[in-house]
Amino acid sequence: MEIKNSLLTASGISEKAKKYLQEHDRKRAINGLIENFLEPSGKAFVDELVYRFLLTKGDSLGGSMRNLAGVLGEWKFTRILIATCSISGMDFEYLDSKTKKWTHFNSEPEVEKYVKGLHWVSNQNKRTLLYNLTVPTVKKNVDLCLFDCSPNEIVSGKNSNSAHHDPKKYLALGELKGGIDPAGADEHWKTANSALNRIRTSFSAKGYHPKTFFVGAAIENAMAQEIYQQLNNNTLSNGANLTNETQVVSLCDWLIKL
Repeated sequence: MEIKNSLLTASGISEKAKKYLQEHDRKRAINGLIENFLEPSGKAFVDELVYRFLLTKGDSLGGSMRNLAGVLGEWKFTRILIATCSISGMDFEYLDSKTKKWTHFNSEPEVEKYVKGLHWVSNQNKRTLLYNLTVPTVKKNVDLCLFDCSPNEIVSGKNSNSAHHDPKKYLALGELKGGIDPAGADEHWKTANSALNRIRTSFSAKGYHPKTFFVGAAIENAMAQEIYQQLNNNTLSNGANLTNETQVVSLCDWLIKL
C-alpha cells in the first residue's frame, strides 16, 4: 500500500485528490506513469520516479520542498535544452555554478545540476541564456533570460556597461514553474503570468518587445485555455508543459534558433 501511494504521488495525484479516486482510477494513474514516463526513461526510470514524486510533494511539504521542486524542474529543463543543443550539432558552453566560469560542454554526467547559464552560436549570432537574473528594466528576478550577445558582455553587479542593463539585448524572457501538484497549479500560473505581464509592460515602456515564454509542470484545463489564448494572440510567444517532453523539446528548439 505504501508503494502504491508513492506511485500515485509520482503520477501527479495530490493527497487530497487520492481520497476521491476509485481503485480502477488509481491503477489507471499508475499504469499511465509507467507507460508514459518510467518505461521511456529506460535504466534511468528510478531517477524519473524520484523526480516526479518530489515535484508533486514539493507543494505540500513547505517552503524548502517547494524550493527543491523548483530546482528539480530547472534541472529537467536544462537536461532537455542541453540534449536539444547536442542533437542540433551545436557546440556550447555552460556557466558552472561552482567555479563561476564558462566551460565547454563535453558530455559531463549530471551537468544540469550545476548549470547556471548556456552559451551557443545560432546562424553566426551569439546567444547567452542566464538563469535567475535580476533584470534592471523590470527590477525583479526572472527565471530565464536569453541575450543577443556573448557571455563576456554580461558583468554581474551594477556595471551599467553590462549587456543585462541594455533592454535591446534581451531576445526572450521566461518563467519556469516546477511543481506538479495540481492543487497548486493555478497559483503557479497566476504568479508566472503576473511576472510575464510585468516584463512586457516594463520593456514596452522603453520601446522594446522581447519574446516571453512559460514552462510549467502542472497545467490544468483552465490554465491551458488561457495559455492557448495568449499564444494565439501573440501575448505569449511560446509555452510548454514540463512533464511533456515533446513540448519542452519543441520550446528548446525554438529557443536555440532565435
